[in-house]
Amino acid sequence: MRKSNKPIAGYHLLMILSAVDGIIKPEEGLKVQEYMAEEFPFRLNLDDELEIIAQLTADQWQEHFEFHAKCFEEDSTEAERKNFIQFAKSLIKADNEVTDEEHQFYTLLKNIWKLN
Repeated sequence: MRKSNKPIAGYHLLMILSAVDGIIKPEEGLKVQEYMAEEFPFRLNLDDELEIIAQLTADQWQEHFEFHAKCFEEDSTEAERKNFIQFAKSLIKADNEVTDEEHQFYTLLKNIWKLN
């Protein structure tokens, strides 16, 4: 995989967090759109990124997630990572249900970034 910049890496992280429970619920989709509006003030075609994510099998999610967590970390400050973690928490809580899978990946992200 080639390194992603911070906004693209964040997109991958959020999409995987949304999908790990087997379905991207409308509330989660709205949160991802909110992130995109903040990080991509100009119109950007993310079809290629979405295709990459869609082609992953469930057993590939963690490796892909860890890779993009490291890409995000390399291009961000600690404050940006803390803000992203809070946003990720709002994403997994958006549908008023946090699954074990969502919690596992959220915790993984906090561990990678040493934000415990």
